Amino acid sequence: MKYILAPLAGFTSAPFRLLCARHGADLVYTEMVSAAGLSHGSSPTRHLMEILPEEGPVACQVFGANPDELAASAAEIDGLRREPDDPASPRRFTELNLNAGCPMPKIVHEGAGAALIRDPQKVYDCLAAIRRETSLPVTLKTRPGPRPDKVVLLELLDAAERAGCAGITLHGRFTSQMHGGPVHYDLLAELVRHAKIPVTGNGGVYNRETAARMAETGVSAIMVGRAALANPWLFSDLRSDAPAEEVEAPERRAALQDAAFADHLAELLRFREQLAARFPDDHVPSPDGYVCIVLHTHLFRYFNGRPGSAELRRKLTTIRTIKDALEAVKALS
Repeated sequence: MKYILAPLAGFTSAPFRLLCARHGADLVYTEMVSAAGLSHGSSPTRHLMEILPEEGPVACQVFGANPDELAASAAEIDGLRREPDDPASPRRFTELNLNAGCPMPKIVHEGAGAALIRDPQKVYDCLAAIRRETSLPVTLKTRPGPRPDKVVLLELLDAAERAGCAGITLHGRFTSQMHGGPVHYDLLAELVRHAKIPVTGNGGVYNRETAARMAETGVSAIMVGRAALANPWLFSDLRSDAPAEEVEAPERRAALQDAAFADHLAELLRFREQLAARFPDDHVPSPDGYVCIVLHTHLFRYFNGRPGSAELRRKLTTIRTIKDALEAVKALS
């Protein structure tokens, strides 16, 4: 089975993607890239499309509701290279994905994300516009419908196939469920039965048992999202044949947490240097500031459930430097 890291706004930047790939993710996704942001020349939006040299393969996900803006973003993404100054270097991304499933109000109010699935023809129009401007494989990430009494699964599949998509990813929850509640495996299986393109299943996978349940639907690949935030080594765990008590042993988990924190911190600093070099006219926070922003939103998750983790969360409001962060984590040992 192929395992994929889902696009997660605010989390799947290059350092975290690299950790997940090192732990066995077959494909990783960027954070959601705004087509409108690209069309208006937003540098922060372009920061989201930066990759570290060792990354690969990486898929880029875009969101938007304007076919013209999506087409323009596709053209720009198509032309990106691993080495920006070398037109002969390999392309930066291996896939371009349209988000038609994000349920967050900010995205939906723009008519993008999950708002698109209210109108499958609009999904087709957006995908067709993207396809016209790129030779990259184009895929769709979506949901079964807005709510249980409004299933548009097969209409969305038809839109994707007519537009020439190379695959479709289904988060098996309705928009109304946001990120919680039961995953509708029956709808995933129905999609697989009807699809002429590969289907990736997404939603509720956090261990080998839930991955096995997802695999029973017949999907070609499994996408893992929020469950990976606290343990990027989940991808290797999903493939492991070791007994559950060994995989979940506290001593092993503590060692993995320490290693993930150290690796992520090192890659954050390296990535910050890359951003500063690539975007010299942009404001890139100092190393201390850059690390602490991510510490507050992400790095502390590695220590969930560990003795002293509650005290670490309390200290987050006072941590301002890398030295402070290292001392706070050292106190957990």
